[in-house]
Amino acid sequence: MTARSMRSLQASKPLWHKLQHNFAMIQLKSPADIEAMREAGRVSAKALRKTGELVRPGISTAELDRFAENLIRMEGGIPAFLGYNGFAGSICSSINDQIVHGIPSPAVILREGDIISIDTGAIVGGWVGDNAATFAVGEIAPSTRRLLEVTEACMWAGLDAARPGKRLGDIGHAIQSIAEAAGFGVVREYVGHGIGRQMHEDPNVPNFGDKGKGLRLKPGMVLAIEPMINLGTEKTAGPFQDGWAVYTADGAPSAHFEKTVAITKDGPLILTAE
Repeated sequence: MTARSMRSLQASKPLWHKLQHNFAMIQLKSPADIEAMREAGRVSAKALRKTGELVRPGISTAELDRFAENLIRMEGGIPAFLGYNGFAGSICSSINDQIVHGIPSPAVILREGDIISIDTGAIVGGWVGDNAATFAVGEIAPSTRRLLEVTEACMWAGLDAARPGKRLGDIGHAIQSIAEAAGFGVVREYVGHGIGRQMHEDPNVPNFGDKGKGLRLKPGMVLAIEPMINLGTEKTAGPFQDGWAVYTADGAPSAHFEKTVAITKDGPLILTAE
């Protein structure tokens, strides 16, 4: 689940300028903490994978939500999203031009050619795991397939940049450069985030930035890196009536991939893995 940027679309400074002063608020995790977080990550990852396997034409997002909640609880976790600031689902299910935070509903039925971002979170032992992926519903347009491929590549590039001595801008630059080279828009208003005993901790993790700029990364930082990439404009619309779902401003499809990663002295350690 994304964090909302503090930055307006009219702001002249990139977000990482504001993040340079937040290091005192960052909760560095010990090796024991990181090891404990791996169980929350495992449950979140299993929920994402298994729920994604159910994606097909004719299924409702409410059915996907019920399955994910039951699986998380059977694995010893608590759904991290359910009730979070009033959110009504155990997953975020965002379809087509919904970027993030779609609320599951029995009235929302997947159709051939759709794409759906599924975001799952689990709390285990007081720690939170958070991850997301975008799935094709049957056959999708080649341009949309390319969007999914590029967005996932953006995520992996961002994860690879999560190394001690690097800076937040290096993560954002790695993501932005791949997306924009493919002609896609990088969402500015919603960003990744620190994570630990709380869903959203400092720092915010933008999917754009300049190499060598921003907060320096240190061992013990744990981040949710989550590119949100649009087939068209980077600009967003909403939330509207439900107060949650965010849309692309031009109605073009959007893709979203996310993993929780710990920065260690040996490099990035992905925690949302089975």
